[in-house]
Amino acid sequence: MASASHVDLTAIMTALGGRQAMQDVLGVGASAISNYVARGSVPTHVRSKLYNALTARGYQVRLDDLSILCGPDAATSQMKKPMVLLIIGGGIAAYKALETARRMQQLGLDVTGVMTKSASQFITPLSVAALTNQKCYDDLFSLTDEAEMGHIRLARSADLVLVMPATANLMARAACGLADDLATTILLATTAPILMAPAMNPAMWAHPATIANQAILRQRGIHMIGPTEGDTACGEIGSGRMSEPADIAATAFELAVKRPQSLAGKTAIVTAGPTVEPIDSVRFIANHSSGKQGYAIAAALAARGASVTLISGPVALPAPPQLQLVSVQTARDMQAAVHAALPADIAICAAAVADWRVAEARHAKLKKPDHRTDTQMQLSLVENPDILAALGQSDQRPTLLVGFAAETEDVLENATAKRHRKQCDWIVANQVGAADDPVFGSDQNHIMLISETAVENWPRMLKTELADKLADRIAMEFGT
Repeated sequence: MASASHVDLTAIMTALGGRQAMQDVLGVGASAISNYVARGSVPTHVRSKLYNALTARGYQVRLDDLSILCGPDAATSQMKKPMVLLIIGGGIAAYKALETARRMQQLGLDVTGVMTKSASQFITPLSVAALTNQKCYDDLFSLTDEAEMGHIRLARSADLVLVMPATANLMARAACGLADDLATTILLATTAPILMAPAMNPAMWAHPATIANQAILRQRGIHMIGPTEGDTACGEIGSGRMSEPADIAATAFELAVKRPQSLAGKTAIVTAGPTVEPIDSVRFIANHSSGKQGYAIAAALAARGASVTLISGPVALPAPPQLQLVSVQTARDMQAAVHAALPADIAICAAAVADWRVAEARHAKLKKPDHRTDTQMQLSLVENPDILAALGQSDQRPTLLVGFAAETEDVLENATAKRHRKQCDWIVANQVGAADDPVFGSDQNHIMLISETAVENWPRMLKTELADKLADRIAMEFGT
């Protein structure tokens, strides 16, 4: 970074060492940093702190150069946050809307509540208003609100409309285009993205009418998160449990924050999660992988306008919005899905693909050896296809090919050798296996980004932050 006049806020954050470092420099919390990033500017009163931090790190900047990044002082102008209109449906899962609202506020979003009549049987408008610090709306025919065409004002002021729980009844009414209460009227009047979090009895979720309604809503561009498998309030087990508040809030943030469409027109393939290679009908070989990093990268690329195909092994994560999810099991399944998704401008191979598979997997369960006669059982393994190497040699090779390397020792040497061997442009390398520095399953990561000309050490940060930083680097690579 030669001069602050030639960079944006993201570049300055990178120069400081990431979001946490910027929090420490400015003395603010994570939500404030999210607000600055969403707005693309900082309050004037923190300009001197940025200047001192950058010059201390050897960057050539002038105080006046930073004025380009400064918006109005917080003391004189209220910073506009993205606003989520939270429509709460009438189901037992309505109580989770309160926790979701709190988490969205922590991410730097404003929240305004709208309740259906049936929702008030589970939680009160007062609870929603107290938690959001905003009036909670529940009456389409309110003389006070509708004197100003309240349903239109609410619908048009939102950056995102979140419906949770999206009950079978509410989904059916929305699919039919009804406008018989405030919630459904807003859904018809809004031009903002809509995210629904379904929650209902498993039999209701599996009913052909609900399946048809969901298909209609998706066809209209409405995003869905969940439901997940698990215990439901009625005591049955199956698909119908609403996604967790943390997952819903994170997805809402991705949809509500308007990021520059720096990758619009680009196509991307991202692989994530483990592959599983069956030994028999109940056992398999796999690698450790939660899929969190790959999913975060896919979401970050999609948020910047890329057309993303996410090819995922088995994970316990909701599908990110605005992309195509292809679920696979084995390495050969993943290879076929990657090949089918070509051509692409970008390919990021973040999956933990099993290197070997059993030569002859059994359909029946293998029994333990009889220890009176046998002392061991042997499995014959064969090598799985190398998806990254195949992409590097393909006549449809993506313009930017990025691999991942999880190493237990000699990280730089091994990862550099892998980059050459696989013929990829970048390798994202990290050290795994340390008991005091977990990576698998963690929400944080720290990596080296290795290219032909440079090695960048990125400090520990949230995997979502790392994904944002990587997506911005990719956009820079394409000159956008």
